Amino acid sequence: MKFAARFRLIACVAAATFACGAHADELTGTLKKIHDDGAITLGVREASIPFAYSDDGHTIGYSYTIALRIVDEIKKVLGMSDLKVREIVVTSANRVPMLLNNQIDLECGSTTHTVERESQVAFSDSFFQYAVRMIARKKSGISDFADLAGKPVVTTAGTSDERLLRKLNSEKQLNMRITATRDHPEAFAAVRSDRAVAFVMDEPLLHGLKAAEAHPEDYVITGTPIGYEAYACMFRKGDAPMRDVVNGVISRMQTSGEAERLYNVWFTQPIPPHGTNLNFPLSAEMRELFAHPNDKALD
Repeated sequence: MKFAARFRLIACVAAATFACGAHADELTGTLKKIHDDGAITLGVREASIPFAYSDDGHTIGYSYTIALRIVDEIKKVLGMSDLKVREIVVTSANRVPMLLNNQIDLECGSTTHTVERESQVAFSDSFFQYAVRMIARKKSGISDFADLAGKPVVTTAGTSDERLLRKLNSEKQLNMRITATRDHPEAFAAVRSDRAVAFVMDEPLLHGLKAAEAHPEDYVITGTPIGYEAYACMFRKGDAPMRDVVNGVISRMQTSGEAERLYNVWFTQPIPPHGTNLNFPLSAEMRELFAHPNDKALD
């Protein structure tokens, strides 16, 4: 893209006005694909509560709302108020291949920004920082990872958590019997049915699963964190115009206070489908992220 055209696109993003639709001959990458298709395809999750999940056939959630804000901005930049929005369900295992194969254009769910993944895809400014811990039955007496030695433990396939858990198992010689399942609900079901003593995963996702239980008091989220990571939206690598649009939306949401208000809706108030409250207040690390948006991996 020529400098003048690139500058015009960036100016359109900053102006955030329908009157600043980009000309088709100025577009490249994902924005051109979206323009030519007349639609944007979002990769969505079915059960990443409260980030992106299905409720009565419709996708909702904290990060899904961010994705819709980005869609609104793309409509303005392209001057396409009637842009169609398509959704394709993705999993932890197939979300990267589906992006690389052009089956989706953007994914804002519960995808961890890692240095390893940067070789394949691009990440937006982070929208969530968290610790990797575990959930177990309260009656099990498990309080930290050393208690998992020799026991069956579950995590979700294709996640950074699986890598961290297997690394811990090897380095500490814990001899855990690790199983990686297709999705988060399947993993938690293994703990519920006592086929595994613990489910190792991102702490906010564990709070979402616990809150959805009929008897959440039966479970405890515990363990010294085995890692600290950040979620971000994912799009195709080397696409500067798309990055400018996506990061512009996220940074404005965070520095304006909109992101904190959105956070409170999904993490400190009752949410669908059962009106449960995660009781997961904004951390000091998240406040710092909102004050200084950035796209750095934490691993």
